[in-house]
This record gives sequence, C-alpha cells and structure tokens, in this order.
Amino acid sequence: MANSTRTKNENSIMESPSASPLSGRKKAQQSPGSRSRYHVSAPGHCFRKVTLTKPTFCHNCSDFIWGLIGFICEVCNFMCHEKCLKTVRTACSCMAPTLVRVPVAHCFGPAGQKKRFCCVCRKHLEGNTAIRCEVCELHAHSECAAFSCGDCRLCHQDGSQDFDTLHHHWREGNIPSGARCEVCRRTCGSSDVLAGMRCEWCGMTTHAACYVIVPPECGLGRLRSMLLHPACVRICSRNFSKMHCYRISESCQNDLDNLDEVDTQIPATTKESQPATTADSGKQVLKVFDGDDAVKRSHFRLVSIPRITKNEEVVESALRTFYIPDDSLDYELQDNGQQALHSNDILNRNGTPDEKAIFKENVPEVWLLRAKPQDTEVLKVYAGWLKVGVAYISISISKNSTVDSVIKEVLTQLGRQDEDPSSFSLVEVYMGSKQVQRQGLTGQELLLYKLQEIRKISLRQMNQTRFYIVESRKQVVQVNLLLEGLPVQLSKEEYTDLLQEHLAIKSHLVTITHVYGSQGAVVVQISCFSEAERIYMLAKDTSVSNQQLTSLVIPEIMHNKLPKGGSPLLVFVNPKSGGLKGQELLYGFRKLLNPHQVFDMTNGGPLPGLHTFREVPRFRVLVCGGDGTVGWVLGVLEAVRHKLVCPEPPIGIVPLGTGNDLARILRWGAGYSGEDPHHILVSVDEAEEVQMDRWTILLDAQEVTEDGKENGFLEPPKIVQMNNYFGLGIDAELSLDFHHAREEEPGKFNSRFHNKGVYLKAGLQKLSHTRNLHKDLKLQVDKQDVELPSIEGLIFLNIPSWGSGADLWGSEGDSRYGKPRIDDGMLEVVGVTGVVHMGQVQGGMRSGIRLAQGNYVRITVTKPIPVQVDGEPWIQAPGNIIISAAGPKVRMLRKSKHKQKKQPASLKERRSESPSSSDGGH
Repeated sequence: MANSTRTKNENSIMESPSASPLSGRKKAQQSPGSRSRYHVSAPGHCFRKVTLTKPTFCHNCSDFIWGLIGFICEVCNFMCHEKCLKTVRTACSCMAPTLVRVPVAHCFGPAGQKKRFCCVCRKHLEGNTAIRCEVCELHAHSECAAFSCGDCRLCHQDGSQDFDTLHHHWREGNIPSGARCEVCRRTCGSSDVLAGMRCEWCGMTTHAACYVIVPPECGLGRLRSMLLHPACVRICSRNFSKMHCYRISESCQNDLDNLDEVDTQIPATTKESQPATTADSGKQVLKVFDGDDAVKRSHFRLVSIPRITKNEEVVESALRTFYIPDDSLDYELQDNGQQALHSNDILNRNGTPDEKAIFKENVPEVWLLRAKPQDTEVLKVYAGWLKVGVAYISISISKNSTVDSVIKEVLTQLGRQDEDPSSFSLVEVYMGSKQVQRQGLTGQELLLYKLQEIRKISLRQMNQTRFYIVESRKQVVQVNLLLEGLPVQLSKEEYTDLLQEHLAIKSHLVTITHVYGSQGAVVVQISCFSEAERIYMLAKDTSVSNQQLTSLVIPEIMHNKLPKGGSPLLVFVNPKSGGLKGQELLYGFRKLLNPHQVFDMTNGGPLPGLHTFREVPRFRVLVCGGDGTVGWVLGVLEAVRHKLVCPEPPIGIVPLGTGNDLARILRWGAGYSGEDPHHILVSVDEAEEVQMDRWTILLDAQEVTEDGKENGFLEPPKIVQMNNYFGLGIDAELSLDFHHAREEEPGKFNSRFHNKGVYLKAGLQKLSHTRNLHKDLKLQVDKQDVELPSIEGLIFLNIPSWGSGADLWGSEGDSRYGKPRIDDGMLEVVGVTGVVHMGQVQGGMRSGIRLAQGNYVRITVTKPIPVQVDGEPWIQAPGNIIISAAGPKVRMLRKSKHKQKKQPASLKERRSESPSSSDGGH
C-alpha cells in the first residue's frame, strides 16, 4: 500500500482506526469454527496463531521465523514472529483507502519477469496474471488489483488540487534486499517477503516502523536537477484516463479491460492459514457477491469455511475476503431468495442434529453480502483540497440529513461558519485503481440514502469512496491536443478548414494555438471537456489524405515555477529498438522521473515532447534507440528549433540499435546491456557537452548523358540530413538488402546478434559481385576534382566510427589530412574495394582508402545506384548530389570518463532496480 506522509495535524485530528474490526472481540458463544484472535497496534490486521510447515520469514523484521509457531493476518497474509506482534506498524491492505492523501488512478500493464510480491495479498507473483503500474511500484495479481485503490503518484496539477510542496510517496516492499534504512541505517529490504518502505520520488528507503518519523517534505533525491517537478505541470484531465494523460500505449491493455472487476475462483484462504480442501477436510466453499453489480456480472469471491460454523463467522470471513475493515455485526448474508441468516443460525452442510436452528441439508452455496440498514451513520467528510490542515471531519447523519445541512455542519467544525455555504459543494470521489471518478452532489440529496445505494451496488466500491467538501469556483478549462498526420506545409486557415471538415470542430470552443507545417501537425486548445473528449476519440478513427491521424493530450509546463538552475530531462524511448529492452527502459524511466517527461517514440514521434518543453528555458534530451532514432529526433529538432526557448538542448544517447556508431564515439557504449536506469540518469547528469557537425544532402535527380550534360529532371529534388555517414555502392547495397529482409519479417529483428548475422549473410552473397563505381560517378571536394581508384563503395564520414565501431579512416598519421573530429567542419571521404575489404576493416586488420577531406562535396551519378544515409538505404536515380554543412552544430552529451563517486550502499540500492535486471531484461 502507498500513502503520502501524514502531517502531525492529520495524525492528531484523524480518528484512529481500530486495530482490527474483527480482533479482540470475545464471542458469547464459540462455534467449531472459532479461533483466538490477537490485538496489534497496526490498523486492520486480524492475526491468528498458525503452525508453520515450511521455511517462513517475518514481514515485520524480515528475519527467518525459527520454530513452528507464527502469526498471520487473515486479511492480507502478513506473517510475523510473536515478538513482533507488538511492534507491527504496517497497516493491513484493507486499510489502504484510508491512507490515501490525494486519489490518483494507476496505469496497469503486464508485469516483468523479476520476482515480485503482490501489494494487496502479499504473496509471490507468478504466471501471466501479474500486473504492474507503469508509473509507480504497485505490483499485484490481476484478481487482487480490484482491491487496490487509487494511490498512485500525483504527477501534475489539474486546477482543483493545486499544491506547491511535494510530500514523500511511500510504497511498501519490492525493494533490493541490500537497501538500508535512512533512519536507523539497518537493512530494510528483503527478497523473501514484502517488507520495507520506499519513497517513489526520491528513492529513500526505511523500515515500516521508521518512515513515520521522516519529515513529510520530499527533496526528490539525486535526480532532482533533471526531474520535472509535479507542481510545474498542469493538465486538465477530468475526462481522460491516466493512460491518455501519460500517452501510454493501450495496446497492452486488451487483457486488462475488466481489471476493476472481481472475477476470481480462488478461495480466499492461504496455504499458510489452512490446509488444502478435500472432501473429508471439514470445509465448504461459498460463492459470495458483494452487491447487485457483482451479481449482474457474475463476479464473485470464494470463501472457504468450516462445515459447521456460525453466521457471524461466515460474515467475518466474507468481509475479510473483500478487504472490508468493518464490524461484522453491521452486515448479513442473504441467499438468492433474499432470506437473511440470523445470528443464532449455524451453517451445517452435513445436516448434523443440533439444538439450534439450522437450514435444510442443502445449504445454498451462493450468497449476497449486504449491509444492514441503519437509522444513523457517521460520515467522514475530507477537507484536504481546502488546505485547512485537517484530514477529515466526522459528521453524524440521519434519514433527514441533506448535502446542504452537512456542508453547514462541516464549515462550523472547520471554523468557517461565517462563509456562505452555497459557495461550497460536496463531491463523491470513488478511488478506483484504474480510474478516480468524481461526482458533485445536489443540495437536497439525502446522504444516508446515498450511502445505502452505494453499498447495495457494491460494498467494495463503498470502501473506496470518499466525500470531499470543495469550494465552488469556475474552473478555466484548457485542454491541449496535438493532432498529427495532417498534410504538410499548409497555412493555419487551411488546417482549420481541414479540421472543420473531418472533425466538425466548434470554432467557439476550439482554437489552433500552434502550427507545425513541416511535420503536418497542429496543437488545438479546447475550452470544453466533452468537446475535447469527442475530438480526441474521433481523431483516432479519422484519416486525412489516406493518412491516419494521431491524437495526444499535451501537458502544460509552467516554466515560471521551474526551480532555478534546474535542467529537466526530456526522454525519448523507441520501444521497438533493442527487442524488449526499449519497452523496459520506457517503464524504468517513467517510474524514476515524472512520466510527463518521458515520451514513447511510436506514439507521435519526437514532436509531442519538443512541443511540451517549448517554453522551458534550459533542458536536456536523452534518446533511447538506434542511430536512426537519434537522427529522427535531430531532424525534428532542426525543423522546430525556432519555436523553442531553448533551441539547442544537449542530447545524450542510450544505444538500442545494431550499429550504434554515434553512441560509441560519445562513450555511451556499443549497446545497452541491462544497466540500471538510475545509473544511466546519473551518467547523463554528469556528462560533458560537445558539439557535432550536421550535414545537408541535396539529391537532385536528373538525366545525365555520358559527356556530363543534364537533360532534365527525373524526380523532384530531395533533401536529407546526415549525422554519421553517407555511403554509395556496396555499403549501401548491403544496407538495402538488410532493410528488405527486415520489412519481410520484422518480428525476427529484435536483437543485435541476429541483425549482424543478417548483415553477414548479405555480405557473403556479394562476394562475387563487382561494381566499377569509379566509372559511374564523378567526385568534387571543395570544388576540386578527385580521381577515384577502382572501388566498389564510397563513404563520407562525419564521425570516426562506421559499421558497428570500425575505424574506416584509420589512425595512421598523414600530413595531407587533419585528424578527424566530430566538430571540425570537415567530411572524410573513404573508398572500399569490396565486401572482403569491408570485413577486414571491421576486423581491425585494415583501413579504407583515404581519398579526400573537405566541407563541400559534389557528386555526379550517371546510373541508378544504392545509397544510404545513417543506415537508411534507397536506390538513387542519376543526377547530382551535393553535401554541405547544415547550419549550426548540434550539442551532444558525451559520457564523462571519470568514475562516478562511490555512493553509500543505501543510496545506490534504495533506487528502483533496473527494468532489465529487475524484470528479466531480455
């Protein structure tokens, strides 16, 4: 469970929940199913003594439980020593809704492969039913997720709950076994049980008994200089799920659509608590529904009970199964005929004679758990959004209590009785794990009837529902949507007409605020939630000029609130690069940083991120992908830099491609091999800035005669940007073969090893191939003709790495040429004689044939020829090719040579483990 640190105010005013609604109560009459229960100071638990039959660890101190006796909570499976009963501070899972500071929904996706524990039932996650939140460290079984509540990280402001101070956001368990407590410096992590607490913003780790004395304000930890502070981000998200707000792909959600629904046929008893059920074990299993909605959907929980047991104990078991921490005396079980069990009734499956009243031998196996009608109830009204320092106010309500009367009483208790009650409203908030739903209540609505109606629909829903008193004010609605996939280079008026034609936008509600003509994209600002939702959904199913539109919700960064000296990191991840490593890195960076600063390249490309950061005065960029992905980001940055306050942000790389030549010369490595994402971010923070040349290639296809005369255009001129190298001939031909093979079977190209094998196979097939390249083209460098030897490939280098790290230019000194650098404003021109020569270069046995060095190149091609720019190949028609410098140099981040300062074990280990090492990293 997670909760934000509670202030002393809250602790003093909040009503202390009982240690357990079921513990410490002595029964007037004991039935065969009765057991002794043990009182503890932690809320919600219902401990009983069990005999241990296998090695077991304590969830409180993480130590091994020696002996045969242990104590287990019948609700959440918390296991501990007898000596630890008095020191347990971890609240039971059934109390999680009471610990939420601000309700925030989770974004669930499939879990990884690393050993994790369910945050609800505390058991080990196994099989394909495990899920995890994409934004925080909540892990759960799919059947347990419905009983988790909306306690995810609060990553932005939405106008209704603005804040300036960020509190720690604690999550229990699933931390490295070597993590140390920040308070007592003892080990607090465990790989055997769900133990220890960690702040999901700063990474601080503590014991469950120690975190309550940590000051509530969070300093964001080691990554604070690059983390986008939640108080600086605003997004109007009322009608949008968190998946939409964080631009998380919903393709992985197909199997999780019914996540919030209870649909399990697993008895709610644990292996530790009860032996396996057999025909002669003295057990019976009941199907229990928690409301009309569950009956309608046929979603039930199985409750295993003794064959002879009292109704009160059956109700207790059912409440525990649904994680409801209420008194069993307030509930009853009803069969399908709405007949209720009475307190004296005993369920007797065998029909054994008994002095007390019993049901027929055929006891119904399907039951409905109902709350008994009450004439009065105590309603907790939360005032958190009014910033009054009070957690909630307890109000006694009766059948005649209306919303207006409750508001008046709450204001009186808050000392604000002089204010006009009509300027306040009561809001019902359902804190579901997938979606937090808010509904305003009308003034004359009867609250007692409202509570009874919610319980009738679902007791679980009632347990996750709160009532907030909020100040009524007119909220300015500004929803920003980025629409991509439109025709390029149109005017603002033309884009308006297109949107009017295809999306029927309402001009008085929708305004185009930004136009990116070169990218075929516009940003629209919408002043109505329903209109924003309509446009968002309609755009996803709309095509313009046979191009599918992309629609994304864009947050607003309030640059005036950014901390001075900070440089937030904008992260782009291509999840298709590096097999599954890109997807795991995407997950890792989302939970380490603010998810609003992490962008999936397959969902809109680089433009959404660059537009979001357009007004940030200083930021850095991290690109996770191959050289092609880096080139994609640099290309879009070049096109929109004039609209950025920081037009030249430095760029770092996490190499996920095959060659990764640019990453190699910037010291980021030959390829990502499962490094901890936290270490990557620290390296980016410590990296040094360098400048790199970029080049513009103009491909002007014309019909060229043998004497060099031009007879007219074959196709329109093409302009491309080059960062690494430009190749003609055999080098480009191999890239083209690889490109075709990948298009035919894209699913196979998910590892660098396989990709290089395809390159090798293509090269072997070209061994007997000869191409007299020197006869098919003419070369000029700095307006000087260059005589070409007999070669099959011509390569222009901007960086001293080619073909997965080979030094094609060579390291030998030559008085004719300067030493190559990435910022010298010069291109190196090299020739290769064939596939064998290329293999020798890549093996380090030989270098290429040095031909020239210069900053302006003109090539005349007389025949169609394969070409490739940074690994992107095609067949180029005859004509002229001109290479020249592309404006200002780009700023890159080069990994620092010096070793990082040795950090204390607690600091290194309290961060989340790397997604690849922690979740299987394929």
